[in-house]
Amino acid sequence: MPSNGIYSTFFRVFYLVYLPACANFMPPYLLHIDQRVFRFINSGLSNSFFDWIMPYMRLPQFWIPVYVFIFVFCLWRYKKQGLIIILLLLATFAVADFGSASIVKPLVHRVRPCNDPAMAPYLISRVPCGTGYSFPSSHASNHFAISVFLIIIFHRRWRWIWFWALLWAATVCFAQMYVGVHYPIDILTGALYGTMVGYLFSLVHKKYQPPV
Repeated sequence: MPSNGIYSTFFRVFYLVYLPACANFMPPYLLHIDQRVFRFINSGLSNSFFDWIMPYMRLPQFWIPVYVFIFVFCLWRYKKQGLIIILLLLATFAVADFGSASIVKPLVHRVRPCNDPAMAPYLISRVPCGTGYSFPSSHASNHFAISVFLIIIFHRRWRWIWFWALLWAATVCFAQMYVGVHYPIDILTGALYGTMVGYLFSLVHKKYQPPV
């Protein structure tokens, strides 16, 4: 389980990036790096296989079998305790999604790269862009919140869960950049926020439930 020092570091890094963005100001060097990394992922890594698979990887419907497996496994293996894990997992998702989509995004108003005229000459748009804001990525916050919660709950018994859970979250995040709807800093900040939410709800489980 992450130490208090690591948890404090998450807060520091999150606010180091979050506060400048909330002020609608990003240092030029950070903006330049953000755009360069985005262009590398969006166009520099372009290939026919990614063009086909990445639009699917970002869709919740694509991962329904994974969600069903998690729910069924928890209920079958842990019974009542599994139901509590599922309820906490749903609460983790709800808090991560509400915080990123309903609180931070309306405050920051960062335009998505696929809607940014300055990025138009460089961008390959692979999905409809939509009208929502970019910072932070709700996909990143939601998937990292779920992943970190599951890792901390199950890592003692299922030691490889950290690899598969983080790979899943990272794949979704990469897909969001590849299709052109998020900058890397959107992803990074969403992932850090989601990590904190997942960790906090794992503490709730630890306080009131025995280890699985």
